[in-house]
Amino acid sequence: QVQLVQSGGGLVQPGGSLRLSCAASGLAVRVYTMRWHRQAPGKQRELVAQIFSGGSTNYADSVKGRFTISRDNTKNTVSLQMNNLKPEDTAVYYCNAVLGDHWGQGTQVTVSS
Repeated sequence: QVQLVQSGGGLVQPGGSLRLSCAASGLAVRVYTMRWHRQAPGKQRELVAQIFSGGSTNYADSVKGRFTISRDNTKNTVSLQMNNLKPEDTAVYYCNAVLGDHWGQGTQVTVSS
């Protein structure tokens, strides 16, 4: 049984940083394309970042240069380091394994002064 369990998130002031983690069981993150999505209230879900099995990454234009996706093959986790956060980054963030369409439970990130 595949599970993606997220941790991290919370409330941060503009300009601050947060780190989200996604711990996988039942699959090996190193062989999957893993993604982070987000959904703000009243908006469509947005693909934020992805990491491919070969290690290459790409990002939405809105987060380029501020967010970094990474994985730890030993711990079988995928992380999203978010720096210089802005109020418009406020959303529920979801971890996703593309093959099999598995999803984490979602984590609230709120950027507010």
